[in-house]
Amino acid sequence: MRKFLFLLGLALLHIGGHLWAQSPLRFENDIRTIQQFDKMYAPPPHPILFVGSSSIRKWDDLERNFSKYVVLNRGFGGAETNDVTYYSNDIIFPYAPRQIVIYVGENDLPSANVNADTLLQRFSVLYAKIRHELPTITLIYIAIKPSPSRAAFFEKARQSNALIKRFLAKEKNTTFIDIYSKMLDKDGLPRKELFLEDMLHMNKQGYAIWEKAVQPYLLRK
Repeated sequence: MRKFLFLLGLALLHIGGHLWAQSPLRFENDIRTIQQFDKMYAPPPHPILFVGSSSIRKWDDLERNFSKYVVLNRGFGGAETNDVTYYSNDIIFPYAPRQIVIYVGENDLPSANVNADTLLQRFSVLYAKIRHELPTITLIYIAIKPSPSRAAFFEKARQSNALIKRFLAKEKNTTFIDIYSKMLDKDGLPRKELFLEDMLHMNKQGYAIWEKAVQPYLLRK
């Protein structure tokens, strides 16, 4: 508990500092749209919550492909790790999820002020906030993917994945899913056929890899 409180304190201390390169308020309209949608269509109670950046938001057939589970998609495009932390009171905790599947970190990579240690610190703060509110639920972290358009940051992505994997290995009720290696060809290069024309977002082939990797860890009840 002391560790969680310490990390939460770090989050407050760094608001407006180098950990918050962009204002999370740029997503205010997106979050309010989600809240209005929830008023019109009540979300399921205690869902498996998928949250994170556009790779989650664009997972359009999530509910259909995981129809045996109670799932809810609350990703928002362009989100960095700090943005998910900032809006966690709006897009995570109100749903009282039974489980969380999270994809964050890729949008942090292009910043020159972010290295693997920075990204781990950001994720640690988010994790601490989740654990403070939801101490026993299981959390699945999907590794940062090798998007061809961000090839310049592959080493940073690999280092970040390794640090987060090591961090989660010491925590209870967590799973790190390595989709990075699953999206490479035999030469260790990203499989471009898994991506849309922008070489950033995935097509159905890419999501099929994610679905196969994530499904064994989802909770039925």
